Amino acid sequence: MVARTAAMYRPVRPDAWAGRSLVPSTPDWTSRDSGGDAVRRLNDAGIPAAGWIVLTHNSQLGTAFPEHAVRNCFGETYPWALCPAQPAVREYAATLAAEAVAGLDLSSVILEACGQLGVVHQHQHEKTDGVWAPAVARLLSICCCDACADGFEVREILRDEVRRLVRTGDLSLTGDRLPAALKETLLSARQRSTDALRAAVLDVLDTRIVLHGALDPWVTGALPGLTPAAADDVASVVLPSWVPGQASVDAVAAARKALPVPVGSYVTAVGASPVPDIAAYVAELGKAGATELHLYHLGLAGPARWPDLHAATASAHAC
Repeated sequence: MVARTAAMYRPVRPDAWAGRSLVPSTPDWTSRDSGGDAVRRLNDAGIPAAGWIVLTHNSQLGTAFPEHAVRNCFGETYPWALCPAQPAVREYAATLAAEAVAGLDLSSVILEACGQLGVVHQHQHEKTDGVWAPAVARLLSICCCDACADGFEVREILRDEVRRLVRTGDLSLTGDRLPAALKETLLSARQRSTDALRAAVLDVLDTRIVLHGALDPWVTGALPGLTPAAADDVASVVLPSWVPGQASVDAVAAARKALPVPVGSYVTAVGASPVPDIAAYVAELGKAGATELHLYHLGLAGPARWPDLHAATASAHAC
């Protein structure tokens, strides 16, 4: 089975989406309510089911409606990234959330991409991972669509600084020379849009909410930077803990100190290179303050990875 595009694994009801330009696809590679079927089967087996909703990552819609996608300072559109500053995107996300959970008994709802995606994201035939210095990726991820960047001057300043950084050839650069006032303005605008997106989605949900996020406010992607108000709106925050090591452990510890809600770790057991000692890694995350373990795509883990999954969950329960 190949999922060719983003899709909604619940019925796409015409009445719910009437009059909207942004409408999710119905997958023809599985049943039109495979998500609902999975939730009901889990609940029947005594396993509390959680809903997982990806909000602003949809390459099909971004390609069909580029006016609603993130656009960089060079005028290039990122079709995989719907822009939260666009009212149509917030309306789409809220309708998607409401329809995704309709009629289901869910223990929680996990929100992915509840914010802005940027220049680097693992999509079809991704070739840019590791190409840009962190500073360059950050600037190229600033949305300059009509709803985000006010005027040509902002785009010109960003372009000049991107060109300067790229010319250095230094892939380790983390700082830039943008005026501090401009950076504050750009980040504030992004955070307002992210808060508006989250508010629209939460307004239609009535269950425990788990939010994917990162402490660095400039981060874009599936786990975007948290706004100052984000943690107060949800039950827990899940951080990316893909790469085992001290940096991921330290990030959990920092989040535990900074956030007023429980912190979870998103760990993969299906990477090309297995985590050397996944049980020990999960234990370290637990000691740092993680109280939830989220395992990436269990359905992709064949029998050879089942021992890792068992070890990770056993270690999490022991924390």
